[in-house]
Amino acid sequence: MQHRRPRLSKKAKTMLAGTVALAAAAGVTVAQAGEASKKCGAFDTVTMGKYYVNNNLWGQDDGTGTQCVWDTSRSGDTIGWGTNYTWTSKAGKENSVKSYDSTVLGWHWGWKADKAATELPVRVGDRKPVKTSWEFSVSSNPGTMNVAYDLWLHAKNDADWQDQPTDEVMVWLNRQGGAGPLGTKYGSVSLDGAMWDIYQGDIGWKVYSFVRRTNTTKASLDLGDFTQALVRRKLLGNDKYLSGIESGSEVFRGSGRLDTKAYSVDIG
Repeated sequence: MQHRRPRLSKKAKTMLAGTVALAAAAGVTVAQAGEASKKCGAFDTVTMGKYYVNNNLWGQDDGTGTQCVWDTSRSGDTIGWGTNYTWTSKAGKENSVKSYDSTVLGWHWGWKADKAATELPVRVGDRKPVKTSWEFSVSSNPGTMNVAYDLWLHAKNDADWQDQPTDEVMVWLNRQGGAGPLGTKYGSVSLDGAMWDIYQGDIGWKVYSFVRRTNTTKASLDLGDFTQALVRRKLLGNDKYLSGIESGSEVFRGSGRLDTKAYSVDIG
């Protein structure tokens, strides 16, 4: 879906220039202007260097509500951003995901940012470190939701908008309100200092979810450890390519807010 960007009036451009000048004088980057960048349209995006934040309301037809995203900070490849939401469910759709507002690095049904800057795709069998750090907070009583990574994999290294993934790997750091993953429990594993339950499902491609047994709001992980855990169990082939890495919140229903204080991904 394409979205037209509204034209700014001369007065608005003058006001914006003044805001940027004041921010610079205060030693604040443009990205740190906070919710001035708020976007509330479905699939609106905010570019943040090699990442972009996507107001991904892919399940909105199963409910009624609103959601917004904004950026708060950027220092090199470390970014901060936020989202708030209010969702109710249509009859029979209480357990359907309404949104996955998230950062995107690399492929997400095509490439929006400079592909070279993302350092993706990488072949699973090459075992390149995919180091990530994420510190965030979740509002009290946030409804039914989770905070998770979402990894997309393909059988080739040049996937584009028309190429459906072969595998999806989710890493759940936090879940609230009884949120649960797709599929059935396959087993469990100890990785990066925590215990994770592994779930396996299928929605036209394989979906594997690693659900942390205890909630956290701060994690430092090598995402390659999770793909290799699947390789060892013969659930994923070393010949697959990791094409995209996302991080955000799946919301089923309720009202709340996710604030990311610091997030980064470093490959290789």
